[in-house]
Amino acid sequence: MTSPDYALWRQQRAHAVTAPTGNLALVETRWTGAERPDIDGERAAAAASVTITELSRTSLETGEAEYGLRRWDAESAAIAAFERIDAFPYDPEWVVEGRFTPVRGQDGGSPRTVPFEHIRDNGGTRDLVVPGDIHVTIGGEDFTVAAFDDGGALLLVFGDRTNGVETYGPGRFLFVTREADVAGEPGPVVLDFNRAFVPPCGFSAQFNCPLPPASNRFPFRIPAGEKNVVFRDGFDIYAA
Repeated sequence: MTSPDYALWRQQRAHAVTAPTGNLALVETRWTGAERPDIDGERAAAAASVTITELSRTSLETGEAEYGLRRWDAESAAIAAFERIDAFPYDPEWVVEGRFTPVRGQDGGSPRTVPFEHIRDNGGTRDLVVPGDIHVTIGGEDFTVAAFDDGGALLLVFGDRTNGVETYGPGRFLFVTREADVAGEPGPVVLDFNRAFVPPCGFSAQFNCPLPPASNRFPFRIPAGEKNVVFRDGFDIYAA
């Protein structure tokens, strides 16, 4: 990725997070349990700036499906207070090549799942599908990290020594580039840490983001990609 590409990516990120259903627009996540929410009724009562969407998850207590809704407001306080996303300057040294090795589940057929702790689950874990391992060498040291399947893309949730000092405390996200025709096969991948980004929970407290597992915590600084979200006038997503 060239420097102009990086500038374009930064512009696209700012546009995406301020969109009517972008990260900054999420003002409510409400779970209704086993009963589906009345989405039509919620939409009928919502203001013109509001979008209502449905979502589901597996209950940590029962293992059963539970349902909920999200309320997105194009006129949210977070959008109004948003100033920028701080980021490191582009550095080609942090475009790292690696290799993806697919791994199936123990029965040889089902996908492998790995328990990920989530920021709002009070230490509980949720199993996410991890289609394989990514092997990468950084600074002469070999690492094997787990990127989970995010709608067919490999999403790496990682931590490094910048977290809580220079970058978002819980960690950052990174989409791993691979050839589309070898999505389920071993092959080369690229980890462009210049595109590491603040996860959705850095923009709204209504998200429940996965946290980096131990294998995905690098024991050094990665001074590339996004740092933190900057708001005007002391705006705090946890107090909104």
